[in-house]
Amino acid sequence: MTMRRDVHDELRARLQEAAGAHEPDRERILARIERGMAEEARPERRAARPPVFGWLRVAGATAAVAGVLAVGGWAVASAVKEDTAQRTVATSPTPTPPPTPTSTPPSAPASTPSEEDGPLWSDGSVDPHSNEFWAQSNVTLKTGRHLTALEVELTVAQTGGVTSTGAWRSLPEDDFALTVAERDGFLVYTWRLRDGRTVPPGEWVFAGQYDHARGGRDAKDDGYSATARAGDEEFSVAGDFAPRS
Repeated sequence: MTMRRDVHDELRARLQEAAGAHEPDRERILARIERGMAEEARPERRAARPPVFGWLRVAGATAAVAGVLAVGGWAVASAVKEDTAQRTVATSPTPTPPPTPTSTPPSAPASTPSEEDGPLWSDGSVDPHSNEFWAQSNVTLKTGRHLTALEVELTVAQTGGVTSTGAWRSLPEDDFALTVAERDGFLVYTWRLRDGRTVPPGEWVFAGQYDHARGGRDAKDDGYSATARAGDEEFSVAGDFAPRS
């Protein structure tokens, strides 16, 4: 009885697993198996046939069910494959959209013609990163000789709301003394080379930064000057900034 119960449970588990793959035949298959198991359980059957034939019967039924499920699964897969093939349609390649034209970046504000005196050359310009609330004015100097003295002055006209937010130079900070003051309607930045320091040949930038009233500020009244000494000679340059276009 224990063997049959185990066989019965195992067969039921296998049939349930197989039926999960082919749902439409599950009820019919289980009904057939139940009828077969009921016949095995009758007393006259047990007296007429040895237990071994009952096991073979169950094994045969299992094999038959597996065959039915395999054939059914193959048929379903074939039908799905055929249906998929019939529904496949040709598609044309997606057209490539034309490239989006890029806008030309704004050019930097124009600077005034540079000034030159001996080995000293200069130029003044408004930095291109300036905006409608803030600006930076650059004084660029070039020197072909070592300078033993140098003073650079930048004047920014008070056009409304002009307030210093800082200053910098490309030469070492400790080599210069910086003062920022308001004088006669201008914000004035002054860089003075400290005693004992020198400026090597090259190109150097002195920049003043400031807030201003909202809107594009016109730098036409701004200016700069620089005086320098190389050996026993003195040189000076001065210039202004291009008006707003």
